[in-house]
Amino acid sequence: MRITALVVVSAMALAIAACGKKGEPTTAPPSSPPPSTQAPAAVVTVGKVTVGNAVGPDKKVLVAAATIAPKDTIYVSVDTTGTGEATLKSRWTYLKDGKTTVVKEDTQRVSTSGPATHEFHISKPDGWPKGDYQVEVFLNDASAGSQRFTVT
Repeated sequence: MRITALVVVSAMALAIAACGKKGEPTTAPPSSPPPSTQAPAAVVTVGKVTVGNAVGPDKKVLVAAATIAPKDTIYVSVDTTGTGEATLKSRWTYLKDGKTTVVKEDTQRVSTSGPATHEFHISKPDGWPKGDYQVEVFLNDASAGSQRFTVT
């Protein structure tokens, strides 16, 4: 009796499935996603990183310098290419006796539509200790370049 009931239910299911209008599918075809109207993700990259003691109105270091005077303001200009938004960070460090001391960190959120220059700077009116320093630039938390310099 159970087998008979199973056969009847199966036959009814087949009959119901076959009852659509001729030529029309009984189930909807899978739909494909609509074409994307978004542009590909923009990419900003860091090019040149330059250290010096002065910048122009375009934020570019006027003269690259490997040595800096103790009372100078120290600048780093960061050239970028590409378009979009990104986070730039500078980490200034003092290197002495095999130890690295962070002097300052700064972060800037940038939005570019082509080549651009950004600047970071540090100053110490009473003078920087003589020795070796480095500035490292990060793009979206990944190292993108560094420059060493000496205060003499």
